[in-house]
Amino acid sequence: MKALVYDKNCKNRRELREKPIPQILDPKDAIVEVTLSTICTSDLHIINGQVPKANNGIVLGHEFVGKIVKLQIGDRVSANCETFCGECWFCKRGYINNCLNGGWELGCTIDGCQAEYVRVPYADTGLTKLPDSVTDKNALFVGDILSSGYFGAEMCEIKQGDIIAVIGSGPVGLCSMICARLMGAEKIIAIDINQDRLNIAKTQNLADYYLNPDNCNIEKEVKKLTSGRGADGVIEAAGYTPHELICNPKKKNYQQQGTFELAWEIARPNAIVGIVAMYEESQILPLQQMYGKNLIFKTGGVDAIHCKKLINLISEGKINTDFLITHTYPLKDIEKAYNVFKNKQDNCIKIAITK
Repeated sequence: MKALVYDKNCKNRRELREKPIPQILDPKDAIVEVTLSTICTSDLHIINGQVPKANNGIVLGHEFVGKIVKLQIGDRVSANCETFCGECWFCKRGYINNCLNGGWELGCTIDGCQAEYVRVPYADTGLTKLPDSVTDKNALFVGDILSSGYFGAEMCEIKQGDIIAVIGSGPVGLCSMICARLMGAEKIIAIDINQDRLNIAKTQNLADYYLNPDNCNIEKEVKKLTSGRGADGVIEAAGYTPHELICNPKKKNYQQQGTFELAWEIARPNAIVGIVAMYEESQILPLQQMYGKNLIFKTGGVDAIHCKKLINLISEGKINTDFLITHTYPLKDIEKAYNVFKNKQDNCIKIAITK
C-alpha cells in the first residue's frame, strides 16, 4: 500500500513509500481502510523535530475516517486522535490523553493514517460508528480539531452571557468558536493577524467581533468590548511566539507579542485561560506582572472523549465543519498537499486526502 513515512534522514523528512498492509496484532485491534484523511499542524511539528517521542520511520497522520475491513467489517467510522484503553486510572476519569496504555500514538509512535490502511489499537474506544446521515466529509475532523475546539471551550467553563476571546482563526480556533457558542457564550471575539482567516470566521458567522493586531491594540479593544473588564474566558489556539520575543523578552509591541502573553493580558481578573495551542518554543509566565489577576490556566493535549456527542450534533445540523476543507488531493499527491498546507497557499485551511 502507499503510505507517507516520516524519515528524518531523507530530503523533506517525509516520503511516500510502499508499505505492507497492516495486520491485526491484538484482539482489540481493527484494520481500517482509510477513505478520507487530513494533514494536521502536529504532523508538521513531528517533521520539524519538535515531538521528541515521535518514532522515525512511522507512517504520519492521526485524523481520518474510513471503513473497517477487519473486526466489525463494513462499519464506517471516525477515528479518535488518541489511543486509549478505557480501563486505566486516567481513562476512567476522562483523561484519555494520558492513558497509561496509549495517548497520542497514531502517526507518532505507531503507524498512522496517511496511508491506504491503518491498524487502530483499542478499536472499541478509538473508533466511533457513523450514522448514514453523517458523511465522511462531515466527520473528518471529529476526532482531532473539532474535539480540540470543544476541549478549549470546555476548559473555559463557559456560562450563559460570557464573552469569550479566541486567539487564532485557524482550524482549531474556528472549531473553538463553534463550540463556545454551543456552550452558551453570548459574544465571541475572534483574534488573528491573518485577515483572510478572520474573513473566513466572519463569512461563517462564528464570532461577533473580529480583531487584527495589525490594525488595533488588542488589549484596549477587548477592554472596550467588555466594559473594561477583559474577556470572561480566553481560548489560545494560535501558539505564536515571534523570534524577536524569544531573543529579547523585554522588547515588545503588538506586532511582536506572542499569543500566550496576549491571552493572559486580555483575560479579566478571575478568568480562565484555556490553551489548546502547541508551542515550538518555551513560554514565559511572568507571575510578578499578573499577580492579583487571580487567573486560572488550563493547558494540554486534547482529551477527545466527546466524539459520539459531536457526531450527534453534526447529525442534528448543529455543527458543520465542511467549510474547513479548502483543498483536496489524492494520496499519491500528498507531498504536494503538505507544501500547500505548510505554506498556507491559496488561503489553505485544511486539506482532505482521498484514496
